[in-house]
Amino acid sequence: MLRKRLMVLIVLTGILQACSNSGDKNKSTVSDSAETSETLAAKAVKNILFFGTSLTAGYGLDPTEAYPALIQNRIDSLKMPYKVINGGLSGETSAGGKGRIDWLLKQKVDVFVLELGSNDGLRGVPVAETTKNLQNIIDRVKAKYPDAKLVLAGMQMPPSMGKKYAADFKNMFPALAKKNNMSLIPFLLEKVGGIPKLNQADGIHPTAEGDKILAENVWVVLKPLL
Repeated sequence: MLRKRLMVLIVLTGILQACSNSGDKNKSTVSDSAETSETLAAKAVKNILFFGTSLTAGYGLDPTEAYPALIQNRIDSLKMPYKVINGGLSGETSAGGKGRIDWLLKQKVDVFVLELGSNDGLRGVPVAETTKNLQNIIDRVKAKYPDAKLVLAGMQMPPSMGKKYAADFKNMFPALAKKNNMSLIPFLLEKVGGIPKLNQADGIHPTAEGDKILAENVWVVLKPLL
């Protein structure tokens, strides 16, 4: 009799342990699935790198008012899986960009928006030199991320820089875009440049209202790529 009771206890103990182990396995499976989902979700988010000057950095504005931040707001409202990275730096030249781009390319780049050249133009840097520097930057992005979609923001110089220089500078952007199969924003400051109420006291950098228009100028070209 005692032997039968012991046998029953042994069997019951085995069943309880099996159930317990099964529960642990189920918890582990659920946990692993959750971690996998989170990892996949993180990998699904793509990066958009805006690489440029003070116009991209949002000089004189709150960071949330700069056009890249406004683009992020638009993306979020549409629930699109993209993260905007603002790589703007006040005073940046095309030569300076060459020295900085590799550091920013350490993070995955799926869409690259290049906004450089305006400071070169204001300093009278030869267009051929600026072209060479911009091409170098583009080549580095292509080499590191061959599948990245590329966008180039066009800029213009005032007539005071000289008629020929202004024309050559303006034509540099569509030529580079065509050569590298890039989408082109014809003129980043369209409907903003030269309009006092949309620019800060320096007459160069847009106000918060001006940057809203810049964001629209960019969005028209960027949206089809997303």
